[in-house]
Amino acid sequence: MRVTINGSPREVPDGTTVAQAVRILTTATTGVAVALNDEVVTRGSWDTTALGDSDRVEVLTAVQGG
Repeated sequence: MRVTINGSPREVPDGTTVAQAVRILTTATTGVAVALNDEVVTRGSWDTTALGDSDRVEVLTAVQGG
C-alpha cells in the first residue's frame, strides 16, 4: 500500500499502524506528535490506528535550540 510520510511517498505493508510509521522516521520516544490526514492522533491510539492506502502521515519531533 502506498502512503505519504512527511511528504515522501512510501510503500508499507497492509495493516501498518501509526506507531510503525513513526518508527520508520525516528526512534524518539518523547516529543513526537502525529497527524493522519490532517487530524492529530493521540499517542494512546498509535498502536491501534491502521493506515489506509493514500493516507498522509506527518510526524513531528520537538527539538531544543538556542
